[in-house]
Amino acid sequence: MEIGQHLIAAGLTTVGVIRAIGAGATPVLAIVTGVAILGWHTAGALLMTRTQSTRAVVLWLIGFAAVWIAAVAVSPEFVWLAFLLWLLAGHLLPLPWGLVFSGVVLAIVIAGPIAHHGTTNYANVFGPLIGGVFAFGISRGYLQLLRDATERERLVASLTRAQQEMADLQDELALAQRQAGAVAERTRISRDIHDTIAQTLSSIRLLAHAGATRSTDADAIRSFTQLESIAGDGLGDVRRIISALVPAELEENVLADALARMLARAGDDGPLQTELHVSDTLPLLPTSVEVALLRTAQSALANIRLHAHASRAVVSLVDDDHTVRLDISDDGTGFDAGAWETDAGTGSSSYGLRFMRSRLRELGGALSVESAPGEGTTVSVMLPIHPESGHHAREEKS
Repeated sequence: MEIGQHLIAAGLTTVGVIRAIGAGATPVLAIVTGVAILGWHTAGALLMTRTQSTRAVVLWLIGFAAVWIAAVAVSPEFVWLAFLLWLLAGHLLPLPWGLVFSGVVLAIVIAGPIAHHGTTNYANVFGPLIGGVFAFGISRGYLQLLRDATERERLVASLTRAQQEMADLQDELALAQRQAGAVAERTRISRDIHDTIAQTLSSIRLLAHAGATRSTDADAIRSFTQLESIAGDGLGDVRRIISALVPAELEENVLADALARMLARAGDDGPLQTELHVSDTLPLLPTSVEVALLRTAQSALANIRLHAHASRAVVSLVDDDHTVRLDISDDGTGFDAGAWETDAGTGSSSYGLRFMRSRLRELGGALSVESAPGEGTTVSVMLPIHPESGHHAREEKS
């Protein structure tokens, strides 16, 4: 379009100068007029590359029209440059103002021959009219195509980003699932070692101590004492192995401690004040429940740090009869929770919430989100505490 405008400007100006000289205009004046037209047009092209100001561009177009009117005053042969003005009007002006501008140009095109020759003909009226409609329509159509292309590029870029975020979140979910599986397996192994080898060594130690206490034979007492010492050393080694197998984040199988450490790290990473409230009546939780709550809290805090621009975050762990509730609240920018519930959102934080909900549903839990633009966000998690799992967790504690 830009190259076409330059070619049209150069071609129409050259034709106008030649026809003006042929029609009796002073050659020097005709040439100066042509140079003025091309100079003003070139100045406008440079202006558009250096500024995005609509006002400056509109003023340049008005000035270009004034130069063209002066050229028409020199010779009516310059009226054909009106096609260039119609192209520019369709491209640079809003539709209503473009139509008004084009109508003024058409009026001057019709009045130019009358002013110079006192008469005109139908060709001088309908020819420019048809040409003006065509030129203005082409310019508007090109502008719409340009807007459509820009919108398509924006949508493609948005889809590409969303696809990348989805892939990253899928990788994160897969990693979290592998970590959860590793936590469950390490916990099972540590429990099996505790219930078998550790108990056996403990029994051997007690029996050796009892044997040494009851025996009067010095050699037997020495053997029982050595056996007790060896069993004690072995028991200490087993306990260290069990301790190493316990998941680092739930090192003491206490979810509250893991959450406290996580909030402390979040506060150290940036200007985010954190608080943790834990119900005193919270029972011992199964490992699967603790891991799910911890992963959900990690995802929610990651969303707060990346998207909420919050200054304060509060995490509450509440005993709610046969369920445990985890609330994560912030005072950040918030978002339209209703729209997220309807279409599941399009941003990365929305994908994170969807993955949280999917993970919790696998354990029979639920996730709810309360938020509004400018009013912060509260993410609430509900997970059932299965009696058999809770009993099993207590056995692991012992």
